[in-house]
Amino acid sequence: MTRILVTNDDGIHSDGLIKLEEALKQVGDVYVVAPASEMSGASHSLTLARPLRIRQMDERHWAIDGTPTDCVTLALNKILPEDQRPHICVSGINHGGNLGDDATYSGTVAGALEAAILGVPGLALSLVARDNFDFEDAAAFAVVATRKVLEEKLPEGTLLNINIPPGEIKGVKVTRQGIKNARPVITEHIDPRGKPYFWIGEEYFNVNSVEGTDYHAVKEGYVSVTPLRSDMTDHQALTALDTWNYLKDAELLHKG
Repeated sequence: MTRILVTNDDGIHSDGLIKLEEALKQVGDVYVVAPASEMSGASHSLTLARPLRIRQMDERHWAIDGTPTDCVTLALNKILPEDQRPHICVSGINHGGNLGDDATYSGTVAGALEAAILGVPGLALSLVARDNFDFEDAAAFAVVATRKVLEEKLPEGTLLNINIPPGEIKGVKVTRQGIKNARPVITEHIDPRGKPYFWIGEEYFNVNSVEGTDYHAVKEGYVSVTPLRSDMTDHQALTALDTWNYLKDAELLHKG
């Protein structure tokens, strides 16, 4: 029987996760290990400076007071026995898109990334909406994508970042990451005790939504499927950096 690990960054009680879990029961046995509270923007952070607590809710659900990366790490190395190791990890469904550069901040993507690093195929799913979240179509596509990955396999260390447009889905496109043009917006406030606090947001100017990018696909009503890798090496830059004379500079530094 196929075993599926489900996680997210919106918390174990989020509607997106609940819809995802229900849909994936068509594919196999689902085990949910997710943050006890919202961890949006946690990226690929691993909790090292404090202990983590695992709360088992029932035989298939565990809540962790940590990040999505913590959840997947504990699921694969502590919670699930070796003979129940999942065949795939599906992270989501996120409340909002994880397009372009935002994938680097995403706890949803990080959950799938951690699985890929630990040798389990990872899928990250996000619904590109700001309100009125209807996860039915996204959950249905999660079933299709999960089955396809189980059948076709993924290259080692590869995960899929999947963004689903709101409304009618016209089709599916394999895409590359787009680039957003935004700047941080930081507002300062005073709490009830008179102490200042700060809130970080963003102001978007535009995005690189040229054809072939995730932004363009979703804008046109298509599901965007972007393959990502745990290997973050910029292979195109390797050749350029080889022309830099590091050895000579190092010798001069040593002589200095």
